[in-house]
Amino acid sequence: MDVALLTDSASCLPPGSAPALSVLPLHVVVAGRRGDSREVGHAELVEVLRSSSHGVRVSTSRVSPGEFAEGYRELVARTGCRDIVSVHLSGGVSGTVEAARLAAQAVADEVQVRVVDSRMVGMALGWATQDAATLAASGGSADEVEELVHRRLEGSQAWFYVDTLEHLRRGGRLARSQAVLGSALAIKPLLTLSGGEVVLAERVRTRGKALSRLEVIVADAVAQVRAGGGRPRLGVHELDAEEAAAALAGRLGERLDVETVVLPLDPSLGVHTGPGTLGVVIADAG
Repeated sequence: MDVALLTDSASCLPPGSAPALSVLPLHVVVAGRRGDSREVGHAELVEVLRSSSHGVRVSTSRVSPGEFAEGYRELVARTGCRDIVSVHLSGGVSGTVEAARLAAQAVADEVQVRVVDSRMVGMALGWATQDAATLAASGGSADEVEELVHRRLEGSQAWFYVDTLEHLRRGGRLARSQAVLGSALAIKPLLTLSGGEVVLAERVRTRGKALSRLEVIVADAVAQVRAGGGRPRLGVHELDAEEAAAALAGRLGERLDVETVVLPLDPSLGVHTGPGTLGVVIADAG
């Protein structure tokens, strides 16, 4: 095929999602041991995060340009592609997309790589990449594939409930002033991505009220997609909240008549949100 896709594991896509698509795992560092997000399982991550207050350090580490270059070359060898569209989690929360751009320059004599900052995380990123890979496999040009990625990402939203802002504060993904204020008020925060960056969108007093508010926000977002003539998609992400995620997905699916998938949050993201995270991504299937 002429065009192939590469994304990272923040898309929450499993390996082998599409013939023209590769998923590059991001890195998690536990007590100084660096491994990719497939090697650090969800159970281990939750255990470490819960014990982090006792001295066990956990963080993330950027994928290097060299690893990206290797991924691009492997994709060329496997598919015979001449162009790669490389789609990654928001540059506002990670340096991943910058590493991809450096690697694209390094392999410019071997393959043309177009790097896209999704300004998103989770299945909003995953669906866009998956749909584009399907188009690439059917003969779509590089321009068509890249345009579809942007079209699928347009209007996507990601909302997250977290039990505490402490993990985001430690990882530098949320302004310290917001994190300190939230902790001082003992609030249950709802977070979103705005301009590709994590922001504290709403402050709610209890977990139950936060999740009820989240359902209202998602319902409004789905209505906006339908009002524009689109087909809404919903994905529920969780870390150490499987039962709550299944219940939330069931309520949303029944209330909004939308098929809703439930997927664990990639460990590279869960490091910064912590146990008990529930997230919903809303996208337009076109």
